[in-house]
Amino acid sequence: MERIEIAVPEELSGKRADAAVSELLGDEYPENSSLFTRSYVQKLMEDGLVTGDGKQLKKSDRVTAGSVITLDLPDPEPVDAQPEDIPLDIVYEDDDLIVVDKPKGMVVHPAAGNPSGTLVNALLWHCRGDLSGINGARRPGIVHRIDKDTSGLLVAAKNDAAHIGLSEQIAAHTVTRKYYAVVYGRLPQDSGIIDAPIGRSQKDRKKFAVTEKNSKSAVTEYRVLEEIGNFSFLELKLRTGRTHQIRVHMASIGHPLAGDPVYGPQKVIKELCGQCLHAGVLGFIHPTTKEYMEFSSELPHYFKAFLDKLRRSENV
Repeated sequence: MERIEIAVPEELSGKRADAAVSELLGDEYPENSSLFTRSYVQKLMEDGLVTGDGKQLKKSDRVTAGSVITLDLPDPEPVDAQPEDIPLDIVYEDDDLIVVDKPKGMVVHPAAGNPSGTLVNALLWHCRGDLSGINGARRPGIVHRIDKDTSGLLVAAKNDAAHIGLSEQIAAHTVTRKYYAVVYGRLPQDSGIIDAPIGRSQKDRKKFAVTEKNSKSAVTEYRVLEEIGNFSFLELKLRTGRTHQIRVHMASIGHPLAGDPVYGPQKVIKELCGQCLHAGVLGFIHPTTKEYMEFSSELPHYFKAFLDKLRRSENV
């Protein structure tokens, strides 16, 4: 059982205890935020595992700013990734690493709600378990991630030395990462740089936002490749790699990604089944040979089909 203590921030003061604690847990464990629902928190409260300033909390209690919430979290059920015979689009592979082209809709590693069918499950089968163990049994080999509904290139490490070498490059922002996206509207300039810090949204703790509070620096370069009606086709280059960085940055300047159900308009383009975003170029120095390697991926069918539809509509 794990005990954690969290102070209630000003913005949650006066909120129902079950809702406030759910948000606080999501902040403490962002990768598992979907697990910490209000019903989960209510169960903890019913079991007497949540207190506020030493007093047992009930779900209908109201929290106050500065109050210290103490939670005794039950040990989670072990979720070790298992090998699964899932086809992979392999771009490059050697004894140290593997570069794959992830399809839209595939989750990178097992988590609450997605215990199987992930990229990790497929890698374990293909690599016969030969993946780095730095990230544990749930995320073996995973050096970086892309969202479930983002397609494109991702590198995984087969041993710890390769993992460390790649991670150091990511931390130093020396990995080349170019994305392609379709966004709403026409940008005022053909190219530009968005330099705005990103942190968890104060309005919705399951989202991220441009904010100065509890944030990290984030820089995205963009270049307009084509303007089509009320949409723009962009190339974007990441200088940093924050969660949802491109999606948050583009939404912050009034040009959210087409199909984005989280940061886009309420009327979502459902045919896209998520944001129109593709990781098209990935470059890094090989951790063993020390040679620079760069890989590219063509736009997937869903992306091309959407562009073609926009072009036909504009020419009608």
